[in-house]
Amino acid sequence: MKFSTALSFALLVPFASAFTFTPQGVRKSSALFSTTAETPKMNRAIPKAPVFDEVCETTGVTLTRFMDEVAGLNPDARELTVLFDAVGTACKAIGNMVKRSQLPSSETLGMQGETNVNGDDQKKLDVITNDVLKRALRFTGRLGVLASEEEDEPVNLAAQETKKVLLDEGEKYVAVFDPLDGSSNVDAGIPTGTIIGVYEYDDSCKTDEQRDECIVNTLQPGTNLVAAAYCLYSSSTFLTLTLGNGVYMFTLDETIGEFVLSKPDLKIPDDSKIYSFNEANADRWDPTIRGVVNNWKSGKGENGKIFTSRFIGSMVGDVHRTLLYGGVFGYPGDTINPNGKLRLLYEGAPMSFIMEQAGGLATTGKERVMEMVPAEVHQRVPIVMGSKNQIQEVIDAYAKEN
Repeated sequence: MKFSTALSFALLVPFASAFTFTPQGVRKSSALFSTTAETPKMNRAIPKAPVFDEVCETTGVTLTRFMDEVAGLNPDARELTVLFDAVGTACKAIGNMVKRSQLPSSETLGMQGETNVNGDDQKKLDVITNDVLKRALRFTGRLGVLASEEEDEPVNLAAQETKKVLLDEGEKYVAVFDPLDGSSNVDAGIPTGTIIGVYEYDDSCKTDEQRDECIVNTLQPGTNLVAAAYCLYSSSTFLTLTLGNGVYMFTLDETIGEFVLSKPDLKIPDDSKIYSFNEANADRWDPTIRGVVNNWKSGKGENGKIFTSRFIGSMVGDVHRTLLYGGVFGYPGDTINPNGKLRLLYEGAPMSFIMEQAGGLATTGKERVMEMVPAEVHQRVPIVMGSKNQIQEVIDAYAKEN
């Protein structure tokens, strides 16, 4: 194994392909990826990202090295390195729990016997993984508030300083997460995942009495996200993240226990012929989305292709495939669930951030998901996201109604 100390750095412009795989590792590419998709600009400056001329032949670019280089280029983001180190560790632990859950000696399968605030029956793994991620983030000292699918209300960590956990005086963040997306499928060994969004923290939330201020800390639109990530527990354990300048996919190399960069500056194909919806609800969808999907199925859509249906039933699994192969993932509203079933704050917004940074689009049909301001922590939202051509087709169909 050998390392090269020669590193060069560059500012990655939006939708630029900054890496090329070679037998020697990863090098900078001069080719630019052009697109006509218009992604509204963030108020924050686009962060710089590292470009590695050479990498270790054995370990490649690990998540730790990647984040260290990001911090070197962006001093304001230095605290994120600690946060993502905790995320990576938690995802490794959760991935192992999911894999071992099928063993006869495991006591993690089955129901907890309770329901969460959303009215969903809690699996034992829901509770366990929530505790793992919550503790991992809490002990970084960089977290002010967290909100989880499994928590009734946001947890104000700033008011819980103890001798064991002292909040660092540096930058602090708000983390929102779904600890085990698709947990209803875990007993069958179907892919599951973790979704995380990171916002800036407002120092006004300091004591238990300031409950309203703590909730306001979490009720931010996706456009305020500093970072978003998901972990997928499947044939491999994947960690995909964005810091607002492209999407980077890491794969867990279990021989060295490290997440290794496997897909730098990931881009979703502009066009595809795959859709992923729960068609059991099709008769209850509104006529607009039902008409668009029927056109795709019959080859009467904009690209004239006959589409193929692929539905896992786990948002992380379905979005992961959509990012790699292109297509559309959607959970529209219906007559029973007019606002859909996915949660805006800790599912819709973080995954939309990742999708947009990969060159795709995410919409309710009538509104950009990233611009929606949650009215409550567990607010649901209808979502359609994926390849820009197909999502634009959905947006245009709803626009014709007006």
